[in-house]
Amino acid sequence: MSESIPFWLALTRIEGLGIRGCHKLIEHFGSPQAAYMASLTELESCGVPARVAQAIFAQACLKEGEKELQEAAKADCQVIAFDSEEYPPLLKQIPDAPLLLYVRGDAKVLSQYAVAVVGSRRPSAYGSSVAHRLAHDLAQRQLVVVSGLARGVDSAAHRGALEAKGKTVAVLGSGIDVIYPRENKKLAGEIEKSGAMISEFPLGTGPTPQNFPIRNRIISGLSLGVVVVEAAEYSGSLITARLALEQNREVFAVPGNITSAQSFGPNHLIKQGAKLVDQWMDVIEEFPSEVRMQLLPPAEAAEGEPMGAQAGTLFEASLTPDQKAVFEVLRADQTSFVDDVVSAARVPHPRVLAALLELEMNGLIRQLPGKNFIRKL
Repeated sequence: MSESIPFWLALTRIEGLGIRGCHKLIEHFGSPQAAYMASLTELESCGVPARVAQAIFAQACLKEGEKELQEAAKADCQVIAFDSEEYPPLLKQIPDAPLLLYVRGDAKVLSQYAVAVVGSRRPSAYGSSVAHRLAHDLAQRQLVVVSGLARGVDSAAHRGALEAKGKTVAVLGSGIDVIYPRENKKLAGEIEKSGAMISEFPLGTGPTPQNFPIRNRIISGLSLGVVVVEAAEYSGSLITARLALEQNREVFAVPGNITSAQSFGPNHLIKQGAKLVDQWMDVIEEFPSEVRMQLLPPAEAAEGEPMGAQAGTLFEASLTPDQKAVFEVLRADQTSFVDDVVSAARVPHPRVLAALLELEMNGLIRQLPGKNFIRKL
């Protein structure tokens, strides 16, 4: 671990300095250690406020920085500073890049090609299915799926990537040791094993509302592009899309029902010039050729057929009569309660349950809470 990290941690605690002020300070002195060794006159001459210069000259917050580093080690958390070789190169390009990243999991994942999938915390069944499918298909192409661990679309995206045995990164709006929402604690553990959990906030920081717009710049900053699945008019996902544009990233949007409030965001983005997305290839084809060549085998790059689609088609052709009756009742854009499936399929209840289990095991449908079922897209 770099010897500079306690100094970085100290600078983040200097009141009145801020991220951009710190970057300006480091640009002037070359390192946080050099800033702490500078004279008061040198500090005042580099443009920081007088009280900030006096605090740094007085060695303020160094003890707190050392203590935070010790606490991070106890929490099995790696701290990566802006000047570290492990710091994600794409994230370093944004104007207000985090000074530090607290990381649990594999830090190397942060430097791999990634795409963000974000959206509503209260998505429709269609929105959840689309997020899950896109993340699954993109992760199969060796793209890291980045999202925010929130309820709804974010969680569906993380789970889609995990089910594809791919990599995913969760960017928290709280300290790395504070999982929010709490029901995603198990999901967070799975992400840590198959990717990384990251935060720029100190340990113990709660999930206060102002933190989430701040963390959104990291979601877009780590990614080649941002896919917005569902988002209402004032959704935080639209903030992420705006930040992506400012960071010169690609912006993608999944079109939705024009009568749905959750479709306002992506439909508006498409009007403004975002790329309309209905499959994984729509995302990857916008990336530079050198990126595409690394992600796609030559045959797949030419055909553009989702991995696993042929297997799904073959299975559908071999459905038993019960499975076919049940499958035809289900929809991809709306959940069906088990009793409604029994009624519509006109198949006895025990055989419907057996067919649902077989369809789910073969990857054609998903079971949602409350014994509701939906086709996989």
